[in-house]
Amino acid sequence: MTGSVRDSTLRRFRDALGDSPHSLDVTHADPGAVPLSARLALGDMAWASVTAAAIAAARLTSDVVQVQTDPVRVAVAFQSDRHLRINGATPDVWSPFSGFWRTADGWVRTHGNYPHHAAALRRGLDLPADAAPEDVARRLRALTSVDATTAVTAEDGLCVSVSPENPEADAALCERPAITVTRVTDASPAVRRFEDPGAPLRGIRVLDLTRVIAGPVATRTVALLGAEVLRIDPPRIPEPEWQHLDTGHGKRSALLAIAADAIRWRELLHSADVVVLGYRTEGLARLGLTPEALHSQHPRLVIARLTAWGSDAPARRGFDSLVQAASGISWIESVDGERPGALPAQGLDHSAGYLLAAGICAALRRQSVEGGGWIVETSLRRMAAELLRLPRQKDTSHTTVGDVTAHLQTFAVDGDTVTTAAPAVAYLGGPTRFSAPRRWGSDPAEWTASPGGPATER
Repeated sequence: MTGSVRDSTLRRFRDALGDSPHSLDVTHADPGAVPLSARLALGDMAWASVTAAAIAAARLTSDVVQVQTDPVRVAVAFQSDRHLRINGATPDVWSPFSGFWRTADGWVRTHGNYPHHAAALRRGLDLPADAAPEDVARRLRALTSVDATTAVTAEDGLCVSVSPENPEADAALCERPAITVTRVTDASPAVRRFEDPGAPLRGIRVLDLTRVIAGPVATRTVALLGAEVLRIDPPRIPEPEWQHLDTGHGKRSALLAIAADAIRWRELLHSADVVVLGYRTEGLARLGLTPEALHSQHPRLVIARLTAWGSDAPARRGFDSLVQAASGISWIESVDGERPGALPAQGLDHSAGYLLAAGICAALRRQSVEGGGWIVETSLRRMAAELLRLPRQKDTSHTTVGDVTAHLQTFAVDGDTVTTAAPAVAYLGGPTRFSAPRRWGSDPAEWTASPGGPATER
């Protein structure tokens, strides 16, 4: 794709962040194409989302910004699961219960990477608990796509029909910005000093209530920028080890049943500057974790919220692969027009994650001047609409990554050797290396003794 497409996408993202391209001095070299092979302009959207995050981070300490987004580094970051190694081995990141399946009248896509979702898929298809993928295939072949989706969804499983694109729906979604940054309370300005471009968010405390990819990418990014990030997970739903190691850099990870240990949770919340929400709204509401409820008690919070399907369906379960299938991307990326295809990366997830991080930086910067509590929001479906609005290409054969050694980092994690993608967000004076990820659930649910950074009035 052309630089004009990439630059116009970045311009829209910056406008959405409240950062007019004419409001500060930003320079960047022409990086060339991001080597992500797709008919849709995923490389352009990937570059724009990473660069938007870099600009938002750099602007915390300077109005003269020089971003250094490397196209190969972006591709490696977006395909991080392909480059992840644990003791030299490549983890198996997809369950046999996740994928495309033929139905009586078309195709569906399912997601069963979490055991409880694979179990729900079997229940929805009226199969025994030990049913194999072959049993799932036979059952789905006998059902229409609508019937299969209805049955699986009724059991809290994840299944969508593989649908053609809907330009009218995408146009309606694109009437709203890809990322929104909104002041919602009248709290006085927080006293903050963003001083060190190498760690501009030092002293900021972030509660991370997300999992999978998009939310963890956002919180990994703010951890890279110096924030103290404490990820909180429910004890009863383990996270796949590989998934947390891939996105857990620089964070502490604790298990906490929020409803059962409300006192501990309130203590954590009292000292937080940012809360990042990635769970479905109905589950958060049961815990009193809607933005409205949080702001009523903590009017200075910056709340970043990610959903799969957006404000029209905030309670609907979803993952990047399912949004691709439902939005028309899978048919556009089909190799032969007969079997659905997919993007070469979980590009909706990653783009949303970087934009969410950019929104957090923008909200914190604006809050220090304007005051208020803020909400930052995006969704995977909105990112799909953004991608679908961009020009398309027929020839994708030239987009190869090549040697990626310079774009990886290796860590020792509790006796294991873990190799991951290195940071894609880069600007003059900014951080260049991740801190090591920690084991999922291995830390106490508490902040460190001191924020250890710029003065912050909480």
